[in-house]
Amino acid sequence: MRTAQGILRIETTGTGLIDITSKVAVWLAEARLVKGTLTVFCRHTSAGVLISENASPAVKRDLLRWFDRLAPEGPQYEHDDEGPDDMPAHIKAMLTGNSLTVPFTGNRLLLGTWQAIYLAEHRARGHRREVVLTAIGE
Repeated sequence: MRTAQGILRIETTGTGLIDITSKVAVWLAEARLVKGTLTVFCRHTSAGVLISENASPAVKRDLLRWFDRLAPEGPQYEHDDEGPDDMPAHIKAMLTGNSLTVPFTGNRLLLGTWQAIYLAEHRARGHRREVVLTAIGE
C-alpha cells in the first residue's frame, strides 16, 4: 500500500462551480498509483467540493439558485465580519461538504459517465483556494 499527497491551488472569480476533474485526473496520473481511493479535501469554510452532473450547464445554475434560496444574504445573520455573503457562504459550504472519496483503477477516476468533481466557491469575490488530494492504493 502506498500513498501520495498534493495540493491543487485554484483561483476563483466569485460564486460558482468550477470543474476540477481534469486537474484531479492529471494529479492522479502523476501519482502513479494503479488502484485505490482518492480523498479530495477543501481547506476552506466558505467553499466546498461536490460531485454533480457535467453535461448540462443548467444543473450548475439550478444548484447555485438552490443554495441562494437556502442561505440568502440578508440582515438575519450575526456573523458578517467579511460582508453580507460571509455567513451564507459558511452555510453553503456545510451543504456542499469539505471532502469526497473517489475510487480509482487503472490510474483513472471511477466517476460515472455524467459526473464531475467541482470546487464550489460560495463567496461573491474571487479567492485563492486549496484542495488537498490524498491517494491511497497500490
